[in-house]
Amino acid sequence: MPKWTLKDWSSPRQRLTPYLFLLPALIVLGLTVFYPALQAFFLSFTRYEYDLTQPPIWIGFKNFQRLLVDPLFWQTFRNTLLYLVGVVPLLVTLPLGLAILVNQSLRGVRWFRVAYYTPVVISMVVAGIAWKWLYADRGLLNQLLQLLGISEGIPWLTSPSLAVFSVMVVTIWKGLGYYMVIYLAGLQAIPADLYEAAAIDGSDGIQKHWDITVPLMKPYLLLVTVISAISATKVFEEIYIMTKGGPRNSSKTIVYYLYEQAFQDLEISYACTIGLVMFLIILGLSVLRLSVERLTTRRDALSEKLN
Repeated sequence: MPKWTLKDWSSPRQRLTPYLFLLPALIVLGLTVFYPALQAFFLSFTRYEYDLTQPPIWIGFKNFQRLLVDPLFWQTFRNTLLYLVGVVPLLVTLPLGLAILVNQSLRGVRWFRVAYYTPVVISMVVAGIAWKWLYADRGLLNQLLQLLGISEGIPWLTSPSLAVFSVMVVTIWKGLGYYMVIYLAGLQAIPADLYEAAAIDGSDGIQKHWDITVPLMKPYLLLVTVISAISATKVFEEIYIMTKGGPRNSSKTIVYYLYEQAFQDLEISYACTIGLVMFLIILGLSVLRLSVERLTTRRDALSEKLN
């Protein structure tokens, strides 16, 4: 049989081979992701004069000027930031605690893992409808509150001050199991010898997790922070099913506002402008994640050299 050498792989044909295998996937991505993204970028600088059957008219930065003075956009922007602040810290910390609990060698621990992960595999549509029934005026939650004598009923989804927080609970409940599995993979990679050595030094109980678990789980903490932040920025299904952005736009987020502009008001160009702003926000979060990860890696490498 002929033997392959490094010289054979340096030929143009050999260098082209990997790209030929990637070509089908690149074509699909080009048609479904890259081309629509470029088209949306172009449409954000245009306007449809009469209807969508006519070619768009170039108007430059007028859509962006409209965006800057649009009070409803800024309200949805604030709601999205509130969603980030309310959801991300809990989705970073609570799943880590659950992962530590189910990482123990206890009887029935596999059942708890399945129970915590079950909400992840449930469709958001089904989960949203179920939670909407729970939040109803005569739903299970209000009935329990009445039986306990705590309250006659709380307007979970009809109060402007409570609606967005009620939806946040659903997002957190749905994501706990997913991020728990990510943390569980990281916990199982930590050698048990470290905990045994820490116990000898007097670091036991909760203290051992502060001394060992949290420092070694920093890459996973950073990953979950970025993923949950991006997911919270793009939240849509919960809002659409449970509140429709109401009451009085109190739970309307950027993505839901984009949906309204594109598919209800048929303001396609303005919706593309909102989408471009959203893309920049998500891009900023991704760049921040990469920058923090790179700085953390450099700091750890420098600490190892100094030690």
